[in-house]
This record gives sequence, C-alpha cells and structure tokens, in this order.
Amino acid sequence: MGAVLGICGAAQLACCCGSAACSLCCSACPSCKNSTSTRIMYAIMMLMGTIVACIMLSPGLENALQKVPFCGNGESSAPSLLDGLSEGVKVDCTEVVGYLAVYRLCFAMTLFFFFMALLMIGVKSSKDPRAGIQNGFWAIKYLILIGAIIGAFFIPRGQFGEVWMYFGMIGGFLFILIQLVLIIDFAHSWAESWVDKYEETESRGWYCALLFFTFLNYALAIAAVVLFFVFYTTTESCSLHKFFISFNLILCVIISTVSILPKIQESQPRSGLLQASVITLYTMYLTWSAMTNTPDHECKPDWVSVIHGEGSTSPPPTEKPSFDAESIASLVIWFCCVLYSSMRTASNSQASRLTMSDKVLLKDDSTSRRSMIDIPLVTNEVVEGASGDPETGDGHHVWDNEEDGVSYSWSFFHTMFGLATLYVMMTLTNWFTPNSDLSTLSSNLAAVWVKIVSSWICLFLYMWTLVAPIILSNRDFS
Repeated sequence: MGAVLGICGAAQLACCCGSAACSLCCSACPSCKNSTSTRIMYAIMMLMGTIVACIMLSPGLENALQKVPFCGNGESSAPSLLDGLSEGVKVDCTEVVGYLAVYRLCFAMTLFFFFMALLMIGVKSSKDPRAGIQNGFWAIKYLILIGAIIGAFFIPRGQFGEVWMYFGMIGGFLFILIQLVLIIDFAHSWAESWVDKYEETESRGWYCALLFFTFLNYALAIAAVVLFFVFYTTTESCSLHKFFISFNLILCVIISTVSILPKIQESQPRSGLLQASVITLYTMYLTWSAMTNTPDHECKPDWVSVIHGEGSTSPPPTEKPSFDAESIASLVIWFCCVLYSSMRTASNSQASRLTMSDKVLLKDDSTSRRSMIDIPLVTNEVVEGASGDPETGDGHHVWDNEEDGVSYSWSFFHTMFGLATLYVMMTLTNWFTPNSDLSTLSSNLAAVWVKIVSSWICLFLYMWTLVAPIILSNRDFS
C-alpha cells in the first residue's frame, strides 16, 4: 500500500521545495496554468489512493498474503529460540485487506484534504505565503499522506467501522450534491456549446448531433425504466421500488416538458431537450443505484442466475464488497466529475450562476493572461529550458495565473476532495453497513434514501435553472 503511493512521492522529489505544480513533468507537457496543474496533481493523488483501495478489495489478495512468510492469521508471535532466525515475527496481514482497510485509508486521505482546507481558508492570491504549500512541496505532502495512512492502521477496531460508516454516508451524500451541480453545469455547457456552433456554422452536422444524443439519452432512459420494472419489481413486496421508478419517471417527463415551454424558451433560448435528456438519464442511474442497495433481496436480481436461467432473486443477506456494475458506473461518473472540475473553466453563463458551479470550477481569466516573461512563478523562477508564450503553447511552462486573485476557492476545493474521498469509500464498500462483529456487511436502507433524495434534488436544481430567470425577473442572468 505505502509502496504504491511512495512511487508518486519519489517521482515528485524534484518539486519538494518548489511551488509550481507539475514542474517535474512540464518539459513533456504543453503550457498550462498553475491553477490547473495543481488541481490535476491533487486529482492524481486521489486517483492513486483509489487504486490502492481497489487493490485492498481484490478477492484473492488475502489468500495471496497468507503465502508471504511474515503474514499470519491474526496472531503475532515472537521468534522461537529453538528455531533461531529461521522464523521471524508474524503479523496480521488481514488488516490491510477488506472493507475496514478501505475505511482506514480513506480516513487518512479525508483528514489530509480537510486539513488542507482549513489551512487554505482566506487565501486570496498566489502572493499569500501559503500558496507554496498549495502548489508545491509534493514529496512532503505524499510522505505526510503515507504516514497518515500507516497510522490509521493502528486505530483499534472497536466501533471505528460503524462510526466512520455514518461519516462516510454524510460525506458521500454531500459529494453527490456537488456532483449534481457539476452534471447540471455540464449539461447546460454541452448544449450551449453545440447550439452556438450550429448557429455560427449553420451546419446540419451539429443539428443532427444534437438530435442524435438527445434521442440516445432518452432511449437509454426508457430502456432503463423497462428493465427496472422487469427485474426490480418481481414480487408484491417491491412496492417501494415501483414508487421510486414511477415517481422519478413522472418528474423526468415534467422537466422535459417544462424545458421546451414557450415561456422558458423566451428567457433561455438555448434551453432544450438535450439538457433534460442528460438529467433524465442521470436520474435513472440514481434510481438504479438506490435499488441495488435495498435490503430486500427478493427485489434485486442475481444477474449470474438470470443469465443462466436459474432464478431472478439475489443471494442471501451475507455480503462482501465487490466490484459490481453499479460500483464501476459510480466510479466512472466520480472520476469524470473530478476531472471535469479540475479542467473545466467556469463561465458567466446562467447555469454557472444558478447552480453556483463557479465556486467549484476554475474562473475564466483569459482577459488577464500575460506571457511567461511578464508573470513569473511564485518562486520567481522560470522552468529551465522554457521559452515562448504560454498562451500560444510555445515551450513548456507552468505559469502563475493567480497573482491578482485565485482562480478557484482553494479551501472549498480541498473540502470537495475530502467529500469525494468519502464517496469513493462508500462506493467501494457498496454503501454496506458493517455488523457488530465487523466480519460481515449488509445492505443499507439509509443508502437507498440518500440516493433517491439525491435524484429529487437533481431534478429540483435543474428545474430551478429553468424557472429562476422568470421568477427572479429583476435580476440579470446574462
């Protein structure tokens, strides 16, 4: 575990005392802003932690560790005098595998990001002395994180798993809300970009692309609803699932209808069915994700049995975290949202203002760009061998674009990543509830309602972006 994360720490030794993120590899990359490169580096840090957590849940890892000479079965013993040095001290290697190991790793990562969030409160520009900590010292930060992870494994079992699960659920829910904002902003930005290109070029290609993806999203959503009724409402006891599917379907029809009303089109000419189709498809995903966590196993299909024609209900209640389709889909969406927030530049569009996504995304500072010669790095050093204008991409630079003001809230950024870590923790463990003996897990009804409520909040936020310009007619959203 530490060795995997240590690879990144060793790779960043050259950045130990510098404050320009990615300066180690900038010679192989195109020019980029310091604000962007820093966010990418933190995203890589989180991705590496996620990979290690996935390795900890690998099915055959525990059996493989038992073959390691110093690994025991939970009992450690001192070396025998009769055996001399032939047998050393054995340690319990089961502590570094399973859901509890994921809890410990994510506990350390969460504390790291929340500590950084507290440390960066009130930073206004890269001239702040704390800017060096934010944008540099990568080797030290990796070493601190690795040390925190190792220390987390010394926490006694006790009630740690059960208590931290509740923190994970709250943090996971809050990150889902941030994820909703990013997805709604993405839907609006996607549609606005393609509509603008269609109006500029009057090309039928862009028009056909708009129609195709709108139709595809709605087709996938309708197919999902049909599959939900077939596989998740198999008995009379599945009435809650029937309510979730029917109610969310009705809400999706409502927002799709509202998005094309003449009054809405008058205030937002670029509003349309493409945005509504994206939100509808994501709502269906949240509905499916909620139903997979239901404790009623008669209302969940066992896909292996379904494929082989042996039955349709899921296995008995005793469960273990596994990389099922829902977990994989959640991680893919999570990674896309983290990458989107790291790369996306927030504009002054209505969607960014109404969803407050400009607090999450980078601010557009294109009007204040200057060349590498005019804007030095925080350390007042230019990357060796760099030349040319960073705007044109000549040379390879990580140039400081935050001397006049930060491009994003550094404190909120770390808070978001801390919540994202908790979301990953709950996703990898399928939002299961650990039993009192911490040996088994079970489905969690609270996770069902977390995800269903999230789907309703998503629909409400999108509806708000449609009707707010009409309700708040005295405000300028242009």
